[in-house]
Amino acid sequence: MSQRKKTLRHAQRVLPRSSSSANSGVMLPLGAMLLAGSLNAMAQTAPAAAEKTLPTVVVREQAETPEGKDALRATETRIGKGQQQLRDIPQSVTVVTEKLIDDRNLDTVKEALKNTAGITFLAAEGGEEDIRLRGFALQATGDLFIDGMRDPAIYDRDTFNLDRMEVLRGSASMMFGRGSTGGAVNQVSKSPRLIDEHQVDLTLGNHKYVRATGDFNIQTGDSAALRINAMATKADNNGSGASLDKRGAALAYRNGIGERNEFQVNLYHLDNNNGINYGIPYIAPTPGSSDRVLLPLDPDTYYGAASDYNNGSATLIGGSHTHRFSRDSELRTQVRVGQFERDQRSGAIRLCTRGVNQQTGAVTNPQCPSAISLENFGPNTRLTRGNHLKIQDMDTAQFQSDYSGKFEALGAKHELLAGVDFSREERTVYAARSRAQGGVDITKPTTLIGTPDDGAWVDESSRVLRVNNQYTSQGWGAYVQDTVEVAPAWKVVAGLRYDKLTGDYDSFSLPQNAAGPLSTESYRMEVSEWSPRAGVLFQPTPQQSYHFSVGQSFNTSGDAYSLGASNVDTPPEKSRNIELGAKLDSADKRFSTRLAVFRSTKYNERNTDPDRPVVTLSGERHVAGFEADVVGRLTSKWEVFGSYMWLPVAKVDRAAPCPTTGQCSQGAAGERPGDRPSLTPEHSGTVWTTYQFTPKLRLGAGLNFRGKQSPTRVEWTVPSYVTTDLMAEYKFDFDRLTLKANLSNITDKLYADQLYPGHYIPGAGRTLQVTASLKF
Repeated sequence: MSQRKKTLRHAQRVLPRSSSSANSGVMLPLGAMLLAGSLNAMAQTAPAAAEKTLPTVVVREQAETPEGKDALRATETRIGKGQQQLRDIPQSVTVVTEKLIDDRNLDTVKEALKNTAGITFLAAEGGEEDIRLRGFALQATGDLFIDGMRDPAIYDRDTFNLDRMEVLRGSASMMFGRGSTGGAVNQVSKSPRLIDEHQVDLTLGNHKYVRATGDFNIQTGDSAALRINAMATKADNNGSGASLDKRGAALAYRNGIGERNEFQVNLYHLDNNNGINYGIPYIAPTPGSSDRVLLPLDPDTYYGAASDYNNGSATLIGGSHTHRFSRDSELRTQVRVGQFERDQRSGAIRLCTRGVNQQTGAVTNPQCPSAISLENFGPNTRLTRGNHLKIQDMDTAQFQSDYSGKFEALGAKHELLAGVDFSREERTVYAARSRAQGGVDITKPTTLIGTPDDGAWVDESSRVLRVNNQYTSQGWGAYVQDTVEVAPAWKVVAGLRYDKLTGDYDSFSLPQNAAGPLSTESYRMEVSEWSPRAGVLFQPTPQQSYHFSVGQSFNTSGDAYSLGASNVDTPPEKSRNIELGAKLDSADKRFSTRLAVFRSTKYNERNTDPDRPVVTLSGERHVAGFEADVVGRLTSKWEVFGSYMWLPVAKVDRAAPCPTTGQCSQGAAGERPGDRPSLTPEHSGTVWTTYQFTPKLRLGAGLNFRGKQSPTRVEWTVPSYVTTDLMAEYKFDFDRLTLKANLSNITDKLYADQLYPGHYIPGAGRTLQVTASLKF
């Protein structure tokens, strides 16, 4: 628990419920007992050295083709819980390997996600407030994971400790529990290997960009290794208006690598002290027009206050144990605790217009025009700055145990996955007291278009904080899936998961004009849900795998860590994903193609935007389309990665029922029957290719593109865009030093990257970065 939470809870006398306290007290001991029990049972059943039983399992197999750090192509994944071949998963998976991350200088998880088709971003109250996949919320519903365990907090994730990133598309509640309508994203951490290998990178770029990373892998024994990763990044501007100042470190120690019993402990810490570009307002092209366009400004322009910032930290401590019963079966158990803090001070930037109160006649902003369009827009156009705070702490504790095994029974071959997981999450959100409530009132000065980054400053440290609300959830789930070879080349997949979740939410409010008394409203959510999955695989050759699958998922009312009278009794969202696809490998297994057609349907879709006081956005909506990934080597020198989605169908089928109290959203654009929902471009994708021209020189080029799309609840659309990137890499004679230059968005294309009804966050303009890499 953070010091801020301890202090304010004591001052406000906010005490956790006795039931929550009791559960908190048993969560980690329960996980420890389960882990200890499994280890004790394994110790009792371990064969004596003299017995002629199964020898020590050693899995140190050479990959048939380069992968991970050495290639864009991957063939295996753990996103299905157990270690599986991608061809054996009856669902679409896109893998962004470490090499692609390095080739394109993808420093953040958000940038890495842009290299997968179907991803869009909702701007909202922070740079990563919500990520959409196939048009469905991803981050706001907790569908980000680290090494298969949920990573629910909102923070600016970095890639310095990533081995790869896996994107599972479509419903995945059978594996992960709540969430996963559009899909799930698994961040795979770098793990120690049995080799002494080190790499240090230094990157310099425009906007005074400096990034240093180190990756140190030390073999400490015959089956033990230590891996340390470190990062520091600083820049005046990230190319889209926000400064960078962050650092991180990760440590992992692994013992018994490839043997019967393997252990690993991990420590991860990330500290962000970044700036923030809350967003740039849209503007009417002509007076009286209902359409909106982007402002003709450089994307690195900043109009926020000098005192705005986006600070945050993430600390994760975990351990895992893998017991291999044989070469084909293992039990992997993980425990992790996390602590996250976020302190964001910013404000919405809006065009300043004169207003008149119809009841009192009072005039606001008398110095500004009554309307602004491109026709009267110029250096003297005035902007207002708002006050927006997002200050919150989150603590998590998780336990997870997954079994994967192959065996024969009843005359058929089986691949069994089964597991159980427990989790507890606590989130506390803070608010600032006004002057009448015992705090301060802060007003930020206006600014002009012609004077960006004007240095205006307010004293953010003078704010007096209080606890605004707190949310505690705990749950457990259990699943089992069996893949049965019913005939040569034919496999049937069937799985089922059960989840039991509870959530307790307390909201605290003060009178508008007094420091007290404090009012409390409390709500409880209880959910029990089953999530099935079924599929068929047809694999006529080792190079071909075809699949058909149906899966369901659910989201609870508390996924956004907020409950109230309007949503506490709202049934969970339900969704269904139907997919027909294929994974095809070349004869030499150096090139893979993934194809899929899909239909995803969501029922009782909830609002995840905290700025909108409605609960349900639609009664039913669906999307349908086609996806394709190509990755691998066309020749020994030519490597390609491409990901594309065509989404011709995106439609609201039934409007949301109007609540008994509060606002009804049936008339909002994008939420009416027949409308195309927001953030669903028809075309999106990326392509990247490199060619080794000489043993020393490698050149690369790529495109990112997204079709036109609409922000939430508006009639107009934001234009489509295409950006182009170039890369040149030179390896010096002694092979240990490499120099690489990346020129991104070479045409300096102006485009909206993250969308909201009142503003957008621009994509980064033209950036040049040069990286020196030393291996030793």
